[in-house]
Parts: sequence; C-alpha cells; structure tokens
Amino acid sequence: MNRKIIGIGLLCIGAASLFSSCASNSRKKGRGDGESRVTGWELNNSNWGGYEVTEHLGQPTPIGMTFVQGGRFTMGAVDDEMPTLENNSMRRTVSVSSFYMDETEVENQSYREYTYWMNRTYATDYPEMVEAAMPDQEVWRSALAYNEPYVKMYFNSNAYNHYPVVGVSWYQAVDFCDWRTDRFNEGLLIKNQYLNPNVNQSGEDVFTTKSYIVGQYGGSVRRIKKDLEPNGSHERPVNYGDGIFQPDFRLPTEAEWEYAALGLIGNNPSPENKRRRGEEVVTDRNTLPWGPKNTTRYGLHNQYQGEFEGNFMRGKGDYMGVAGGLNDNADGPAPVNTYLRNAFGLYNMAGNVNEWVMDTYRPSSHEDVNDHRPFRGNEYKRYKRQEDGTLEEKDSIGHIPMEMISDAKMRSNNRYETRTANLHSYKDGDTLSSSTYGYGTSSLVNDSTKVYKGGSWADRAYWLSPGTRRYMQGHLSSSTIGFRCVMDRLGSPTGDMQPGGNNFGAQRYYKR
Repeated sequence: MNRKIIGIGLLCIGAASLFSSCASNSRKKGRGDGESRVTGWELNNSNWGGYEVTEHLGQPTPIGMTFVQGGRFTMGAVDDEMPTLENNSMRRTVSVSSFYMDETEVENQSYREYTYWMNRTYATDYPEMVEAAMPDQEVWRSALAYNEPYVKMYFNSNAYNHYPVVGVSWYQAVDFCDWRTDRFNEGLLIKNQYLNPNVNQSGEDVFTTKSYIVGQYGGSVRRIKKDLEPNGSHERPVNYGDGIFQPDFRLPTEAEWEYAALGLIGNNPSPENKRRRGEEVVTDRNTLPWGPKNTTRYGLHNQYQGEFEGNFMRGKGDYMGVAGGLNDNADGPAPVNTYLRNAFGLYNMAGNVNEWVMDTYRPSSHEDVNDHRPFRGNEYKRYKRQEDGTLEEKDSIGHIPMEMISDAKMRSNNRYETRTANLHSYKDGDTLSSSTYGYGTSSLVNDSTKVYKGGSWADRAYWLSPGTRRYMQGHLSSSTIGFRCVMDRLGSPTGDMQPGGNNFGAQRYYKR
C-alpha cells in the first residue's frame, strides 16, 4: 500500500515536472512571457489571446541632448535684478518634471538639413511650404549698419555651420520640432530593421509617426512586426508599447527653460549618485547660469581666468572688446558649443542668442499659475474622426488632420475645469478674469505673443539672468533669437540610475 502511494506520488510529481518543463520550454520558444498579475493568463502568447507586454528597458538620451533632472525651484526675478514697471516675473515655487534638452542652440547646419528635406519632399507640389520653412535672412538688415554679408552668407555658408540659426519665428521652430520627431522615429525604425530608407517621399507619401502607427503609411518594409492577436492579420506596425518610438521633440516651457538655465543641481552639496542618496538642499540661488556668483568672467586661477563666460554686449558700442584682448571673441553670434557650460552641461543658456520657449506671454502669468509643470498656452486637440469613429485619412502632405475639441464637448465632460479648449487667456484676458487685452489698440498682447529668454550677443548682462523674460509676436523673427528642443523623460525622474519612487530592497514588488 505504501509503495503504491509512493508510486502514485512520484507519478504526480513527474507529471507536474513535465507540465512545468513544457510550460518553461513554451516560454523559451517565445510563445509566452510571464503571466497577468490580475488574471493569471499568459502574456505574449497567441494561444492565450495574444495580449502583448514589453518590459521598459530605459530611455536612451537622444543624440545631441543631455538629461535634466527635474525638481522644485524658485521661478522668477532674483533680488539683485532691477525692478520694472511690468512686474511680470514675480518669484514663486514650482516643480518641473525631468526632461532631455539640446546641449546647444539649434545650429545652421541642422536647420539646413530640415529645409533640404522640405525642398526634396515638397518643392514640386508645394513650393510654398518650402518657402515657409526658410529662415528670414533679411533680419540682419539695419538702416544704419552694413550687414549685407550676414544677409547673404550667415545661413548659407559653411563658415557658419555651427552657429545658431536665427531669423526663425516661433511657429517655424514648432514645425522644426514636429519634423525632427518624425525623422527621429523613422530613423529608429530603419535602425531596428523594420523599414528601409525611403528617399522618394513626397506629397501624401510621407512618414509621420501617427500615420505609420495607425497603418496609413506603409513605406519600404524590411521586417514585419508579428501580431499575436489570434484572429488578426498576424502582422502590425510598431507602436509605442514596443519601446522603440520616443516622445515628441518640442520647445521647452518657460519653467523648464528657466530651471535648466539655472543649473541648480550644481548647488547641491552632495547630489545623488549610485552609492549615496542626495541632500534635499540647494545652498545658493544663482543670478546667472554659471553658478552662485554674480559675475560674467571666469574666476578660477588658471589660463582662462578673466575670460567672458558668455557672449553679450558689455556696454554701448562694445560687442567684443579691443584688438589683442577680445573679451568674448565674437562681434555677433558665436559657435553654439562655445563659452562655459552650466551644471547640466548646457551651452549658452545666457548670451549668444535668445531662445523661444513654448509659453504664450501674459504679464501676470505668475498669478493663478499651476505650481506643477506650469505652462500657459494649452490648446486641447484631437485627431479628426469620421462618422463611424475611424480616423480621417491623411491629407495631401501626409498628416492626419487634427481639430480643436469643441466647447460643447468641453462643457459636457466634468473632467475639464474650463469651458473652452483654447487656454491661452485662461484667467488672464478671458471671461473668467478682470484683465483684457486689446491687441493693436491698448496692448501688444494676444494669443500669438510668445515668450523668449536668455539674452543675446546684442544684449546687456541684465537679460542674461534666467528669470528675465521678454515677448514678441510668434510670426516674427530676429537676428538675436534662436531656439533649442526638449524631449519628455518617461518613467523614473532620476534617469536610469534607479526606478521611480523609493524602493526598500526586499519590498520591491515588480521585477526589474
């Protein structure tokens, strides 16, 4: 009897081991990869429904960018800035999320790559689009100055390849960010061998991230992505859940730009690293991006002592100093990777050229501001859909049309605190506020009025302080204004140093 029980027991154990082994082999062959935490069903297995989950392996730093770890800071004017009648940069504590930012201003060579692509893609059918993308090279003209060499050569000559692009309006900068997003994601598909390069794109046959994801752009397919949905076509486009595509490039918000310019991580006496936790303290507040000192000259006792740390106008008529001792070695813009970097590794966050930020200008933006990821200028949009709920077909230039969410839809949804999808004037110039702006009659402020920051080669040192702000109509451009891009950080705010939240060893729930 005992032998029989033992035999049955061994048989059961053997069967269980065999079943476990088969299940293990099934997963090794790619038919399954873990199980659902809520149903127990196998993931990534077409026999179990085909629900796909890809583990996040981290977000690589995009080429040309550096990681800016977010945090709280005091935004606005510093104590030693002179008061102004506008009083539009009041101090307030806000927090920004982590993000990636271009190390330098966008240079001529990079913007010429954009206009070259536009010309190759749209010149035949839509030459007006090519012209609209070109920077205004006549911004260099001044009635009582000889700047014709700049007009002719600054954007076009390879002598200025690595100088900041200027003459670009806010709207042109936004279009560049959109173009960069699509070319970057298209490049990732090519490098991961899902697409072949398609150099004959034109008209509506143009890759955009959205049109590809929803199946409205085919391109030159190199490798098919398997679709595990058992009743599907067994192939599908790559999507965001696969971990290949990256977030959009865009202009930084005013808060992000100011935070990055201050570089306060350099003022932390003991920043976090892989071996220790950081101190929750900033020892000093910076007036300029180069650290807790109110000076524009390099102070260490070495061969660089006394050199200008940025490119700006020292005084009336003094743009570069004297022969044999040039103070900033540039009479106009300088190469984008020159002068002293700040603690985040960013060049020219003060001087060289001002930079567009994403915000719409209002003088009282500090009032009623959201203290988490503050921004003024939201427009709530969605992709247009047909009556049956399917997406509209892409338009003649390859983009899926978008539309503003209607006021009726906004009012019907309690999730929205506003009654309109256009929030440029929310609580400042709209029906919910006491202030109104009559553009062209009593002010120069409307929804197209955008903020720029940072100071330029033609500005005094006052404008180099990150808390200062100015504005201009978004369709205009200048020889002193350029831009740089940012990208959102996904997941952990500390980069890939550690996962988000505070983890306490054995209490960690998710496998990493």
